Amino acid sequence: MIELSVAKALANDRRLAILEWLRDPAAHFPPQADGDLARDGVCGLHIARKLGVSQPTAGEHLRVLTKAGLVTGTRIKQWVFYRRDERRIAEVKHRLSGDW
Repeated sequence: MIELSVAKALANDRRLAILEWLRDPAAHFPPQADGDLARDGVCGLHIARKLGVSQPTAGEHLRVLTKAGLVTGTRIKQWVFYRRDERRIAEVKHRLSGDW
């Protein structure tokens, strides 16, 4: 059975959009002054802007995704950069397919 935190994370269109954007960050976000899009992830500020929401609202979406283990955050200077956890996402897909 899938964990409640994963179900909650996947039950929101904005969180699904974030996961999709983070699959190919260079296609969805501008270059960043600090942090490489592919290596370090995407700054939470860029994610908030793309969602069209405040930073605290985006932060809550990212907190839910992080709690579910679907994304990881790395602090660089005063910012947090987010990347997909591909291993965890593959595990969740496997469990959702019923092949476990």
